[in-house]
Amino acid sequence: MKAVILAGGLGTRISEETHLKPKPMIEIGNKPILWHIMKYYSFYGYNRFILPLGYKGSMIMDYFKSKSSTFFKTSEFVNWKIMLEDTGLNTLKGARIKRIEKHVRSENFHLTYGDGLSNVNLEKLILFHKSHEKIGTLTAVRPPSRFGEITIFKNQVTSFEEKAQMGQGYINGGFFIFHKNIFDYLDGSENFDFEFEAIQKLVEKKNLMAYKHESFWQCMDNIREKNYLNNLVKTGTAPWIKW
Repeated sequence: MKAVILAGGLGTRISEETHLKPKPMIEIGNKPILWHIMKYYSFYGYNRFILPLGYKGSMIMDYFKSKSSTFFKTSEFVNWKIMLEDTGLNTLKGARIKRIEKHVRSENFHLTYGDGLSNVNLEKLILFHKSHEKIGTLTAVRPPSRFGEITIFKNQVTSFEEKAQMGQGYINGGFFIFHKNIFDYLDGSENFDFEFEAIQKLVEKKNLMAYKHESFWQCMDNIREKNYLNNLVKTGTAPWIKW
């Protein structure tokens, strides 16, 4: 199975960094967050990657020392094979995925965002996906709280947890697995959206299942979240680093 990692967005919410580099190249522990995501998939034995590129995609090509649009082996990790595909500067995610369809030949494939890290068990994820025979599986996660949480009884604080993970509700955490039939739900036109069009269609057709992940997940949408991830690496407590 190949792993598709979306790497073409503008990253406007973290423009302090993205005016210089594409969001997947922002460094966490002296390595791009994209490298961490790929390394995590590689830990589970998935070493063939497809990277749909867009904004400042040439910097990602330069990082992997290739201008090629075919699978190639990296010099740093000889077991990785990477496909770099320019899918357009302003293309929305749904169209980016459609535009790499020709490179996906297996029945199922992984897909995730180029700005999120987790310690989701990919072996259990694929077993869950194969068990339900639907087109798609998304990893459902608890959203990290933006604020500390306190419990009060008769004006007395009985518990305090700083920026706890929220206990209610789930959000889309990426780390999808799709059957190749997902491409029937996609369109290659520039403005075709992934979440608001393709995912909604899957939901309407009852073709999307959720794998509940109750442990670590964190996106990198702003400088505060970047610093948080960097601190996890610095202190040796990054849950996704299993290698």
